[in-house]
Amino acid sequence: MKKGNISIFVPFAGCPQKCSFCNQHTITGQASQPTPEDVKRAVETALKHKGFEYEIAFFGGSFTAIERGYMLSLLEAAQPYIKNGSVMGIRISTRPDFIDRVVLMLLKEYGVTAIELGAQSMDDEVLIANRRGHTAKQVEEASRLIKEYGFELGLQMMTGLYLDTDEKAIETAKKIIALEPATVRIYPTVVLKGTYLAVLYDKEIYKPQTIDDAAELCTKLLPMFESAGIKVIRLGLHSSEDIKKNMVAGAFHPAFGEIVQSRFMLNKVLAHPPGSYEIFVNPRSVSKLKGNQKRNVYFLMEQGYNIKFTVSDSVEVDEIKIVRR
Repeated sequence: MKKGNISIFVPFAGCPQKCSFCNQHTITGQASQPTPEDVKRAVETALKHKGFEYEIAFFGGSFTAIERGYMLSLLEAAQPYIKNGSVMGIRISTRPDFIDRVVLMLLKEYGVTAIELGAQSMDDEVLIANRRGHTAKQVEEASRLIKEYGFELGLQMMTGLYLDTDEKAIETAKKIIALEPATVRIYPTVVLKGTYLAVLYDKEIYKPQTIDDAAELCTKLLPMFESAGIKVIRLGLHSSEDIKKNMVAGAFHPAFGEIVQSRFMLNKVLAHPPGSYEIFVNPRSVSKLKGNQKRNVYFLMEQGYNIKFTVSDSVEVDEIKIVRR
């Protein structure tokens, strides 16, 4: 059976301050807080679609930092579905400075199985500059506790933040890998209206990443996590009309993950000297290899490559086999 998330967004709830990049209403497309009834409605709607192993996911805010009674009311609404097995567990996202033994014991009692931490960076200078309100050490401590209590650990990082660099992002990735999470999400920074980054951008103090900048960096980050056995479950923000309307600058594209995979495959070809090659590719990866509007094809031609593309089921998805002709 396929795995599916029943996503319930809790925008801004619990956040002790507003980070430099944050406009949760725009990111989630939602301003009001969900009620226990909203949780039940979302689950009942999802369960009408058969063939999925569902997990309830409370995203968007800092779940363990919201008012305790409200947090428990949302978890309580999920309990009938946990107990009858129609939902396999609960995933939450939160801040590293709102994790302790007491809250972890509560989460365990209510059927939470996975906790994602918004680390964003493991560089304290970057964290301070972007008003995160926590340190890299707190990410490490919270991650250790989460694993100690038997939860699946997920970590989220961002690229292109104010005062961040590619070198710092690679160091962040190394430090995240050392914490051995099960999953990672990578979010290139998008500058949204009404944020501190938008002010810095308007004053020309902050220069955000372009899509190409972020994609090139992610081609370095992705294999680091994959070789460590860590699954990257998201590259880039989910597309929404609110983001498109409120974006000022930055590395947003509705198919950012595919752009990264396309760049990754292109770099594999460029590792060979110009010449004539036959490239074997899985049918599901042809469009990624050729690039948006055959961008990779034309680029390779300009660089002196003569490529014959052969579709083959014997090659794994997103892998290629290169043979010189």
